[in-house]
Amino acid sequence: MTQEQAAVNQLRTVLSQTLSPDAAVRRSAERHLDQAKKQPGHPLHVLRIVASSDVADASVRQAAAVHFKNIVKKGWDEDAEHGTDGIVISSADRRTIKSHLVELMCTVPPQIQAQCSESISLVAKVDFPSKWDNLLPELIQKFNSPDPNIVSGVLVTINAILRRFRYVQRSDDLYRDILYVLERLQAPLLTLFKTTGKAVDALANDPAQLKPRFASLRSVCRIFYSLNWQDLPEYFEDHMAEWMEEFAKYLNYRNPALEDEDEETEPSPVDVLQSAIVENLNLYANKDEEPFLPFLPNFTTLVWNRLMALSSFPKHDTLATTSIRFLSSLVGKLMHKSLFQDPATLREIIVKIVIPNIMIREADEERFEDDPQEFILGDMEGSDTESRRKVSQELLRAMCRQFEAETTSICSEHVGTMLAEFSADPAGKWTAKDAAIHLVLGIAIRAESTAHGVSQVNDSVNVMEFFTSHILTELQETDMTKRPMVKATAIKFVSTFRNQFVKEHLVALMPLLISHLPAESVVVHTYAAAAIEKILTTKDEAKRHKLGSAELGPFLESLFGGLFGIVDNAVLNENEYVMKCIMRSLNVAKDDLLAVTQIVLDKLTGALGRVAKNPRNPQYNHYMFESIAVLVRSVCAKHPEHTSAFESLLFPPFQVVLQMDVTEFTPYVFQVLAQLLEYRPADAGLGEAYTSLFAPLLTPTLWERKGNIPALTRLVRAYLGKGAAEIVGQGHLVGILGVFQKLISSRANETSAFELLGSIVAYIPVDTYRKNLRDIFQILLMRLQQAKTPRYTRLVTDFFALYVGKFGSQAYLDQLNAIQPGLGLMLLTQVWTSRLAADLPVRMEAKVQVIGLTKVLCETPALLSDPSAQQIWTQALAGVMKIIINPNGHIGGAAGANAADDDDFEVEIGYDATYSRLHFAARPAVDVFPEVKDPALTLAQSLHALCSSQPGKFPPLIQHGLQSDPKLSAGLESLFQKAGLRIV
Repeated sequence: MTQEQAAVNQLRTVLSQTLSPDAAVRRSAERHLDQAKKQPGHPLHVLRIVASSDVADASVRQAAAVHFKNIVKKGWDEDAEHGTDGIVISSADRRTIKSHLVELMCTVPPQIQAQCSESISLVAKVDFPSKWDNLLPELIQKFNSPDPNIVSGVLVTINAILRRFRYVQRSDDLYRDILYVLERLQAPLLTLFKTTGKAVDALANDPAQLKPRFASLRSVCRIFYSLNWQDLPEYFEDHMAEWMEEFAKYLNYRNPALEDEDEETEPSPVDVLQSAIVENLNLYANKDEEPFLPFLPNFTTLVWNRLMALSSFPKHDTLATTSIRFLSSLVGKLMHKSLFQDPATLREIIVKIVIPNIMIREADEERFEDDPQEFILGDMEGSDTESRRKVSQELLRAMCRQFEAETTSICSEHVGTMLAEFSADPAGKWTAKDAAIHLVLGIAIRAESTAHGVSQVNDSVNVMEFFTSHILTELQETDMTKRPMVKATAIKFVSTFRNQFVKEHLVALMPLLISHLPAESVVVHTYAAAAIEKILTTKDEAKRHKLGSAELGPFLESLFGGLFGIVDNAVLNENEYVMKCIMRSLNVAKDDLLAVTQIVLDKLTGALGRVAKNPRNPQYNHYMFESIAVLVRSVCAKHPEHTSAFESLLFPPFQVVLQMDVTEFTPYVFQVLAQLLEYRPADAGLGEAYTSLFAPLLTPTLWERKGNIPALTRLVRAYLGKGAAEIVGQGHLVGILGVFQKLISSRANETSAFELLGSIVAYIPVDTYRKNLRDIFQILLMRLQQAKTPRYTRLVTDFFALYVGKFGSQAYLDQLNAIQPGLGLMLLTQVWTSRLAADLPVRMEAKVQVIGLTKVLCETPALLSDPSAQQIWTQALAGVMKIIINPNGHIGGAAGANAADDDDFEVEIGYDATYSRLHFAARPAVDVFPEVKDPALTLAQSLHALCSSQPGKFPPLIQHGLQSDPKLSAGLESLFQKAGLRIV
């Protein structure tokens, strides 16, 4: 047995162990794979297992295919922003993989084929077309395969590759790639669409043969969508009649052999294809493509007829929503007004399309009760998921854009009729009231946004009167088992029109919404929590929050009682909307929290203990830690003496998380620990618990996880800020410098590396690490030489400014000139000042730059020694003046207290798969030069002192340096006037 075969066999065993029911065996195998993927040749070993024909090994082959896909995902792009996880794939291996991957995809079973297809698209995302120019011809060649499953698989792959042409801004590079694809694909694609259509006609009674062909037709339609998304290509314009003929054919297509009358949930292959076709029609309709206009009346009829024939079952939801969106895109445009202006047509749309699709169906009731999460996704305001109700309301809004009076009148008639039906039989006709509310939601809104709610209403709809007559009564009903779906809709109405309520109304609504938190229905109590959260962010016309701590204070006990009643209920799933409401309520309550801090913190840590065993809902977990962070911030920012109490309450559950190695939670724990450490009183030191925790923080395995790195960096910086002497005294500096060296080697982690280095310079005496400075600068320069990017240039020049500000410009020049004579001035002109021409720092970074450049200008005799050096001096002067006159510079500023409070409401707070930064635990801006109150004034004073030392020498230099922009010289003149000085 060869060494390679032995390696493959061992890998096969490890992959089989990843499928073990024994968690310990599984984890051990996963760790082995994590190390193996970094070994040379590993991807090819994995592919050999994928390609093996052993039927008994099917599950292992599947595991290998998934593993290979993950290797490609993490390791193929060598320049990836977030690094490659240590995966290195040689050029030879890359060539081998690309030469075999398409053929492999076409020979493996369907499940493995899907993984191979995804792997091809991941490689193509990086290499196609410039580094993989034979990919598309190889895939197109497979169009001729007699096996329809191979053709379908190839089309799925092409579709995945070309999705990148959608939803992106046009650019020369993008259009070059599109043109490359069009030249090779456009004609074969149309031919395949037509020949597959002929095969479909010939095989009408053979479902097994039809299904892969319908899958192919659907993929062709999605590829059509990608190729046409940016612009209408010339070939598609020239052959539009052929494409439209095929589209029309399938919109008319019916085949009982592909329909399952008993199926209620899964769409048929024909439904899926028709949805894709209508999506294409919608694309052309939205673009107002002139060549498409002659086909529009026929397609409007075809889509209308198909819509009329659809059932109310969920299997037709996608086709229904897509078709309704197509009609919305037409009816809302002035150019198509003639198609719909007949009042009878408008009435027919409302009666035959809108009302049937906003009525509650049996499937909706079942989902409301049995799958509330799914119901919420499709129904809640601001959700991305489309539902029939949502698109029907959007259709009404589109109609109102062109026919507001007529649409409002017709809908108002039906609202009146529906409400009368409900009044006559509340128990039996509650669905009529629900539909009436949704009709009002459809016609009343002229403009709204997800974040801020409705900003403009239809003047013909009295929203407040409707609320008082029909919504308030539902909210006042104390029996939570009565009409729960209508209650949910009533709460949604309040949330949607939150901007239209004045403060007094919202205060009166608060106890009504809180009373719905104990409701047994998940949807009802979720909508109540979500409505409260949104109301707490609502502002009046003066941009002030309508409800603050004073208004919320009286309700805190009942509010937290209701919210934590849901959180503590072990029967219910983790509810992210409820936890977000807790977070928001804590932030609004702020000063009123001291009395309830321990109770709330006990509840939150209890929730943490439960979910740590099996973290399932990332958003819930994020809001839970944000809630802890906002509690810490609200109390400890004003009362640092309470920090120790927080530590005693939070350290035990946090230690459990760290001991259990809950990877999802460790970044959060590190951030809150850093936050607590920063709030510790200045004279408290690190304390025993923090001191004992530090050494384990430098463990290399912790820094291997990308998600940990920003949080760990933040925590180490907090340690240095609070107790640098203790850390250095315990001998940890070498470990910290080792972490820095590891981080700076990766583009993904370079920001963290510079943050750590900045804290070393800011907090540790330079004599402690003077012997390491040469190595540090050499590492920085090597990265600058090998991988210079705008971000790295910004980071390294900000560090230069910090170093000069702390130790003087001569120390900077000495360090660099010791590496290479003249290097200091060369970097100053070619890297540092040239960066300022295009990338100006702001806030605290701007302050550091001004201080550093001031010392460069006024304390560097070498810059005045000869004309070439003086040229560099003038460049530095121009650079520092650009920073000072920048209207967006806010030099030395952080967002002020009020701005920070506004950010708490304006910033989108939530989970991020890469690194979930806790907004409420954010590190406040630290001024490393607190002694410099006004850096611009310091520049003026320092320049004045320099000019006074050699009168007459500097005015010509200054004039020369600032002559490129009159604003610069005017800015300097203004600076001197404010300082009461003049240039001599």
